[in-house]
Amino acid sequence: MGRFTVIPQSAFDELQLDAGVLLSSFNPANPQIADSAIICATTGGINPSCVPTYSDFAEDVDNAPNNLKEFKHLDGWECKISTTALGTSPALIKLALGAADIPGTNSAKIVPRRDLSQSDFRDLWWVGDKANGGFVAIRLINALSTGGFSLQTTKNGKGQVSLEITGHVSLSAQTVVPMEFYSSDDVGSGAVSVNQTLIHVTSDFEGVSAPTNAQLVITLTAESGYTIANAIVMVGGVDVTASRYSASNHKVTIPAANLTGAVEIIATANET
Repeated sequence: MGRFTVIPQSAFDELQLDAGVLLSSFNPANPQIADSAIICATTGGINPSCVPTYSDFAEDVDNAPNNLKEFKHLDGWECKISTTALGTSPALIKLALGAADIPGTNSAKIVPRRDLSQSDFRDLWWVGDKANGGFVAIRLINALSTGGFSLQTTKNGKGQVSLEITGHVSLSAQTVVPMEFYSSDDVGSGAVSVNQTLIHVTSDFEGVSAPTNAQLVITLTAESGYTIANAIVMVGGVDVTASRYSASNHKVTIPAANLTGAVEIIATANET
């Protein structure tokens, strides 16, 4: 195998899995999901996008090459979440319409409105799993449906509602791009994942995650007839072996304050 036919050791941990879910609220500091926060079931996946638009102020300047970086101007960002929803609840139909009301006298009735109200804008979240047990989250700020309501039915099939939801800038925060991103190794309940790859080495830590409010101490032991030859400790994809591993007693010690990402321990032992 060639020198450059490799992938990062953190490649698996960084994978995003499955379709994720649309939520009306989410707290990245406490990544729990309430059923009441799930907006709808979806089909065909969910597509968040955040695309910049640029102007080239030198495009009409004689002798200027294309894409001069000093003349590049960022006009703005187009931030959207698109998906196909399954379901026809009043709340989902109202979300798809954008400017609409559910009269308090009849919660089964949805009425499109001629005028847009500031209350029609709301934050939405997409949250998906990472392969290491963490999560990826995207917050769409001041979200409003700009694709309208479209229901597609099929014989012997499920009705599908197309959703295109766009984030908007606010007058009160004109420099804030209406989408923000989170990529966390928090596996829930204030914990990070712990993955150990051990060759002729055993560990006194048998779990797959560790709480972030306590120091993590792991002792490695070579199998009988072997001596530990090499150990690598990674936290959040960063090599911290020099400060967190003791070759004299083969202990990994990571204070709670430094448990900021997935822990990866790789250790090998050679035959004595």
